[in-house]
Amino acid sequence: MYILDFIKVILEKRNIPTLIYLLVNIGIIALLSINTFNAGWMQAFASALILYVISLVIALSPFGEWILRLQTGCKKIRREDYKRFINPIFEEVYSKAKSMDNTIPNNVKLFMLDDAGANAFATGRRTICITKGMLNAPVEEIKAVLGHEFGHLSHKDTDLILVVCIGNFFITAIFILIRLFARFISLIFQLAGIFVGEAIVNLGAFFSGLIVDFILIALMRLWTKVGMLLVMKSSRSNEYAADEFSANLGYGKELCMFLDRFDSVGFDGLFATLVSSHPANDDRIARLQSKGVDYHLQRL
Repeated sequence: MYILDFIKVILEKRNIPTLIYLLVNIGIIALLSINTFNAGWMQAFASALILYVISLVIALSPFGEWILRLQTGCKKIRREDYKRFINPIFEEVYSKAKSMDNTIPNNVKLFMLDDAGANAFATGRRTICITKGMLNAPVEEIKAVLGHEFGHLSHKDTDLILVVCIGNFFITAIFILIRLFARFISLIFQLAGIFVGEAIVNLGAFFSGLIVDFILIALMRLWTKVGMLLVMKSSRSNEYAADEFSANLGYGKELCMFLDRFDSVGFDGLFATLVSSHPANDDRIARLQSKGVDYHLQRL
């Protein structure tokens, strides 16, 4: 079961910083519950735990992946010439990856980011996204990069990104909506049949509460970035393992060739954060060479 696989991943030693982050998140949600519902500590932590489990289930679902694709700008490939070119390459690598690890899901889909740089990333269980610039790379190098991303799906490295980014998004949205609903209902009852002067006071309290909510949103966004940095720190070692997976598929030399020409400059947003998790390309090539990949710099 996917949730059980996720629990195994989060309990691994390399993911302890992220696990601590998630536990702190539960404490933050409990504090929000106390503030929002005037709940006691036990009730607050119980509701926080339930809410967090719900957010994890949503984050790890296809819907969570869809939200992350929206945030990263990855879309379905619609041009027929693009699909005729890239789909056979994708299916070839997919088939080889499944032969090596049959736990890779049967419904992994390929998406595209409209960016001229050559890159790719995987997320959740079912999403691999390439940049438009990846189409200009040599075919064998495209296979090598796709092999690397299937390595992430094989090792289930991508779950934590969904949990931190999408989980926090849902938790923040739920609490803000509840707080706004409670404020509007309270304001309506307070404005009914009271003096105008008191109504102005109540309106002032209402709008000051909105300001507090916007500050809360900003703080949660900042806290999510902290979580992403922790995930990135945990995931750097995963890049070497994904490189080795691609090499075991037979694309080691081609992956080295791609890394020698790869340039991450120019990416921004969440995609830039995902790219920043990668170790230095020379270190990745050196690791592949130490694993037996016969690669030497190609001089022009």
